Order: sequence, then structure tokens, then C-alpha cells
Amino acid sequence: MSQFDIPDVETLRARQKLVLDHFHDEVVQEWDDVLATFPHPHYELIPTLTVHDGDSEVRGYYHDTRVAFPDQDHEIIALRHSADAVIVEFWLLGTHLGPLGGLPATGQHHRTRMTAYFIFDENENLVCERIYFDTLTLLKQLLGGINLKDPRQWPTLVKALRALSTMSGQPDPRLLNTSVPELAH
Repeated sequence: MSQFDIPDVETLRARQKLVLDHFHDEVVQEWDDVLATFPHPHYELIPTLTVHDGDSEVRGYYHDTRVAFPDQDHEIIALRHSADAVIVEFWLLGTHLGPLGGLPATGQHHRTRMTAYFIFDENENLVCERIYFDTLTLLKQLLGGINLKDPRQWPTLVKALRALSTMSGQPDPRLLNTSVPELAH
């Protein structure tokens, strides 16, 4: 199969069903069902250059994001197919009710546009969910409720700024060490 070969309609439908089930199970927090969509769970968060690889790390990611946003939900905008992926554009929604890394809860609601690539291998196994979004859009919404003129809110702002400086941590080398693909003309 080449990069130009789109799978048959039945394969595309099966991929789409798996991805939609994956989205649904994340919202209702059925983690065993979400993890069952992968033979080996693997998330790549491109804005923070973070990888969550394997059952334990992915469960930790789920836990941390649901502590921060217990009401996390989504609105799908579009779903597209490629030779090896289902690409989903969506709005991620949630209320910041718990810490996000070192960022203290702000109580603010966010609606952030994202794109997720659900990548399949040659055996039609989901091998990666790769997520792209603009962190500034998210942070602007989460921190937008802080009144900079109110000295009582300055400690929250200082905590937030400290958290932002450490949020992405050390970039995962698996996301930095890329190679140029050989593309046919």
C-alpha cells in the first residue's frame, strides 16, 4: 500500500466507528473502553511536545486532565479520512475546576479548537492519537477571568505564570527527532 492508496469504504467506516467510540468513551470516562481502541495506547500532544506512551502513562494523562476539567466534552466540527488516518477537527470544552499541572484552578470555561490525527498501521490498528491545538487560546480563556487590578488575585496570577514556565517541561525527543520523508513527485 502506498501513501496514495485510500482504503476501501468498509475499512474507512470501521476506522470512523472506532474513532467515534473512542471520543464517546472519553467523554463518559470509560477508560478501559478507550484504551481498548489501541493495542498499545500512545498519545502525542504537539503543543507541549509531550508523549504519553503505554497504559499507565495514558491513564495518568486521563486522570490529570479530568481532575483539571471534570466536565470535559467535545463538539466535532469535521471528520476526514486519509490513507493511514482519521483526522478530526473539534472543539474541546471544559471548566477549569482543578489544577492543570501547576496551574491552579480558575473556574473558567474554555472552548478550544483542536485537531486530532488517529493514525492506523498496516494492520488497521490504532497506533497513535496526535493532537494539535493553540495553547495560547486555551490559556487566554483560563486566565481571562483574573482581574489584574485586584491585588487579591495577584497570587493566583503569580502561580499561573510560574506554572506556565514549567508546563511543557522537557520536550520529548520522539517528537523532535524527525526525518524528511521521501515523497514521490
